[in-house]
Amino acid sequence: MALAAVPQYLGHDFSHASPALRFGMYLPLWGVDQRSKEMLWNTHDISYEIRGQQQQERAKRNENKVAALKNACALSLSDKSLAKALAQRQILTFSTAPNSLRLQATAIAPFTTGLGNEHPLENGFSFLNPYGLPYLAGSSVKGVLRRAADELASGEWNQADVPSCSRELRHEVQNQQGKPLFDASDLDVLFGSEALGGDNHLRGVLSFWDVIPQIEGNSLMVDIMTPHQSHYYQRKDHMGSVSPHDSGSPTPISFLTVPPGSHLAFHVVCDTVRLNHLAPDLAHAERWKLLLVSAFEHAFTWLGFGAKTSVGYGAMSRDTEAEATLSRLQAQTKAASEKASKMASLSDNARHIEKFVVACQKRLDQLVGARKDKPNTELHAKARALSKAALEGGGWTTEEKGVAAQALAEWLPQVVDVDMKDERKKLKLAQLTGNA
Repeated sequence: MALAAVPQYLGHDFSHASPALRFGMYLPLWGVDQRSKEMLWNTHDISYEIRGQQQQERAKRNENKVAALKNACALSLSDKSLAKALAQRQILTFSTAPNSLRLQATAIAPFTTGLGNEHPLENGFSFLNPYGLPYLAGSSVKGVLRRAADELASGEWNQADVPSCSRELRHEVQNQQGKPLFDASDLDVLFGSEALGGDNHLRGVLSFWDVIPQIEGNSLMVDIMTPHQSHYYQRKDHMGSVSPHDSGSPTPISFLTVPPGSHLAFHVVCDTVRLNHLAPDLAHAERWKLLLVSAFEHAFTWLGFGAKTSVGYGAMSRDTEAEATLSRLQAQTKAASEKASKMASLSDNARHIEKFVVACQKRLDQLVGARKDKPNTELHAKARALSKAALEGGGWTTEEKGVAAQALAEWLPQVVDVDMKDERKKLKLAQLTGNA
């Protein structure tokens, strides 16, 4: 049984640890000699079996790599819940950021990143500290988007109807004293450049947030790449030659990926104050958003995000339905918040009237194509309670009584099947309005 290289007091059950810990420190990778129970500093167990014509006992190597990775990639309910909480935190923070863009995407191919990170299995993976969950760094998103925008700006994609940046150096960059320093292109203004005009650098106006994938299913995936000419890539002599040839030995290498169907949200914030200063035409009518959406859609289809994109990893599609759903929920939340603020600012009497109106509005929405409520039901009782409070309660002003009478006359006949001529007398609406 493979072991993790950890102190004994930690035990062997790491199912409650984060994916990052199970992939890193707690990875049960190191082999054990089944006879001596000695820990082996390699990636295979040694068991013993009797075999062969002479029935001799022989050692057998059992690789632990794939099993260790499959154990590391499982996602617990806690992991899934934490990923959702982080995504919700991003949404709430982003809702307060002006001049911003949010796009939703769905992975249509496996997605991986951080393969160059150090790891005993040669290929690492990017986990967000301290949460230990998979993520795509904002700097990586920025790099892909700049390349996508540059490809569209080249004009080689024959997309005349797609908004694209210009490579022309047409924006003058000045120092604080107003002295011209150098000229910059649309790409430089949006994404920044490290070498413009000698030692001068330009910071882009766009900020890209880290992306927290919402994993499809309850596990990451284990993929395998099998280079057939490893001696050639590593410049090692194999059968007297370092050149690739048919006698090269395939070398299976396992690595982690995010499965297709996972959902990713991309957030971009624009410093429009600097953008107006550097390139007013990009700020006008939020043209920078049109350029960025074009770059995102080009990247989703043709470039991909993360590692191994040249062989199809990281391909995505924009999820406009999810974007519309989120916008609708945010609008509802905003309306509810505004309504709550309005209610809090009202007097007790005005709040009583408003609660009656809201209850009637809610019921009216439910009555589409249906009959009105019968008399003496809940809303009818609320109408009588409002009338009684306005007539007999203390502290009601003449104006508040008039508003109550107007609300009763307008809303009650819409939701309750009553004779309004008779009901006006019973609710004493004329007395409320001072016309009695």
